[in-house]
Amino acid sequence: MFAAALLAAAAPARAQDMRIAPPGVLRPGVGAEDPRRPVGERGAAPWRALGRVQTGIGRRCTGALIGPRLVLTAAHCLMNRGRTGMVRPGSVHFLLGYHLGAWTAHAQVGAYAIGPGFAPDPVRPGPAGADWALLVLEREVAPAGHALALLGDPPPPGAPLMLAGYQQDRPEVLLAATGCHALGIERGPGGHALLVHDCAATRGTSGAPLLARGPDGQWAVAGVAVAVAADGARGHAVPAGAIGPLPPP
Repeated sequence: MFAAALLAAAAPARAQDMRIAPPGVLRPGVGAEDPRRPVGERGAAPWRALGRVQTGIGRRCTGALIGPRLVLTAAHCLMNRGRTGMVRPGSVHFLLGYHLGAWTAHAQVGAYAIGPGFAPDPVRPGPAGADWALLVLEREVAPAGHALALLGDPPPPGAPLMLAGYQQDRPEVLLAATGCHALGIERGPGGHALLVHDCAATRGTSGAPLLARGPDGQWAVAGVAVAVAADGARGHAVPAGAIGPLPPP
């Protein structure tokens, strides 16, 4: 109930769309105080699994390796700009470890799958609970040990989280909020579960992995970021347990 009340005060806006934020709000999802910082050790876990997702029509989002050839991102990142429909797989690129115009590995996407029921409506895409995509790369870009695991159960309220992405105000570097927390589960349209968090992140973070500690103590994917609030550090993520099925390795 607390999480629902937080987001009721400011309806979430899609993290990658270009709708105009309320007057004075230049970075929806961040708020007055900005805790985000550039990631220093980009070659260390969990950051080494992150990269930039780019399409041939200029969309830019964040994605994460969850297998040597498998990337998790948001479905709305693959929409045709201004038209109903999705882009062709071959026009999508994944740039692992992107930083200031360079990257550690690159691959085109050979195929992808999106959440069942996701509608690429240019005005109101969704529903948010189906806003996920699995990108199958044409080649491996990292050893299997670099990929992030998916958590089957969402973290409980208060659990520590981290969220990093290539954000609109600083798209050339990986910005991370590392001191945030899970707020709970909210039901979206159609009954989809959405994980609510207080991580600061703005446009461009769409598709980024919401990170939580797994049973082994390692950082893993608790969800994929799909929306942010207009007036503060709050957002929605599709829980990792709702994503899939995963294609065979």
